[in-house]
Amino acid sequence: MQAHTTPTPLEAILQDLAGWLESRRVPWVLVGGIAASFLGRPRFTRDLDVLVLLPERDWEGFGDSGATYGFLPRLSDALAFARKTRVLLMRHQPTDFDLDLIFGSLPFEQETVARAKWKTMGKARVPLPTPEDLIILKAVARRPQDLMDIEGILDAHPKLNRRRIRQWLEEFAAALEQPELLKNWETLLSRRRLKPKK
Repeated sequence: MQAHTTPTPLEAILQDLAGWLESRRVPWVLVGGIAASFLGRPRFTRDLDVLVLLPERDWEGFGDSGATYGFLPRLSDALAFARKTRVLLMRHQPTDFDLDLIFGSLPFEQETVARAKWKTMGKARVPLPTPEDLIILKAVARRPQDLMDIEGILDAHPKLNRRRIRQWLEEFAAALEQPELLKNWETLLSRRRLKPKK
């Protein structure tokens, strides 16, 4: 007889999230701190960032459908906020985890979802980005925590497709007029090359 184990809060929200998005046939991939913990260095986070592919014409009613799985909007005008920012702010009531649903549309975002690898977590199967794609997302975000996450991913995955990372960072640097995106990446790599071997 198998012992019944209570899912952790993270397992519970991932199970409900997978159930919700699969019921709506929405392609998705985990990004943010949870993905960085899986692919790099584990760290504490109380929110979940998820990249989804859903045309804007289908956003109406999508947020409401999350209630069946315990997800409620964090704002009274969550849909209006999403139309301005492409981020739908939700909260998973059973675990009190915040959920940021990022509506992707760029070719890179579509590729990130298409290239995702599935992982089993508790009773849920969840898609994780490739290490390269998560590095690109975090390099574009550029917060101090993102740069620390990149270092953790590099430690865990020394053999990366650096050509892909550089190619996309060049495109984002040009499109956003932020040449520092590429410069930060090159600085990080050169700093690692100069670090003494343990």
